[in-house]
Amino acid sequence: MTNPEPSPSPQSPPKGRGAVGNPACRYSAARTEVFDDGWQREDEQAPVLRTTVEIDSTRSVLSYNESPDVPFDRSINPYRGCEHGCVYCFARPTHAWLGLSPGLDFESRLFAKPRAANILREELNRPGYRCAPVALGINTDAWQPVERERRITRDVLAVLAEARHPVSIVTKSALIERDLDLLADMAGQRLASVAVSLTTLDRKLARRLEPRAAAPQRRLETIRRLSEAGIPVTVLMAPLIPVLNEAEIEDLLQAAAEAGAQAAGYVILRLPLEVHPLFEAWLAEHEPLKAQHVMSRVRDLRGGKVYDTRFGKRMTGEGVFAELIRQRFTLAARRLGLDRRLPELDCSRFRPPQPASGQMSLF
Repeated sequence: MTNPEPSPSPQSPPKGRGAVGNPACRYSAARTEVFDDGWQREDEQAPVLRTTVEIDSTRSVLSYNESPDVPFDRSINPYRGCEHGCVYCFARPTHAWLGLSPGLDFESRLFAKPRAANILREELNRPGYRCAPVALGINTDAWQPVERERRITRDVLAVLAEARHPVSIVTKSALIERDLDLLADMAGQRLASVAVSLTTLDRKLARRLEPRAAAPQRRLETIRRLSEAGIPVTVLMAPLIPVLNEAEIEDLLQAAAEAGAQAAGYVILRLPLEVHPLFEAWLAEHEPLKAQHVMSRVRDLRGGKVYDTRFGKRMTGEGVFAELIRQRFTLAARRLGLDRRLPELDCSRFRPPQPASGQMSLF
């Protein structure tokens, strides 16, 4: 789509970004390396890394999967890339499909799908379409900062509301509160539920891990406002990172329960493909004293490897430490009443939305 060669990694991590570098994607034949040629003055500042947004002219917005690890078989992502900059994001490697780096490119070179709502109308109107809950904002947060101006997610949500199509949402953005009017109405018909991702209560750690996402206390306020609007809310501790935030399990669930969350879940840190070296570079920069301990525990959870791709193991890990985490999380959730299952979303109300052309169906 664009220049396939990523820019070189900066000599120091850009302020307000998650990744500490911009390594070439795995499909690139060329590699770049930053070195000091002696020409840069000590007081010279690196250029500010600004976010750019390009158009993704995709012809479909519904993506299907057959993974037994997730409770949905279809999803919608209004954007590629995510400005939140979460260094641990499992979706970072998808930027390699565009010839871009899963590092800083992923969080600064975004692609928007402005026709997503109209394309969705067409897909929901296809004769063979069968309704099932759709997940919104899985690879990238559908309410990331660029959505404030683009409003693509709101348009998609409006189409789902018109069609009475059930939707499950995962976000760590307070911007979702803008759409409480649509979500509250859908929730009243058992058509919507929201999972708020809450990684840590430590503001300093959150600022390093997920620099442009809402602060932890702001996310708790979002849980409260969603719950007060009658929208079922799950708190999702994702990822649960050994050594870094595992000690917070009980406190985090307590805070979420007090804010109005009705259920809870967690996902063990996943480090597929380029995420592994990106995360290790982040540890070396931001948590050097804990880096070796964190990666040792990661391997304990993955059978001695950094990552395990097997279904049933990717999300929860295995072994003694994985079982200890499971027991702690289960006991805390049960004590706080967060071990329940949210009511199933209702697919029986679905009706195809009015086509984008405005012409009504004869049948």
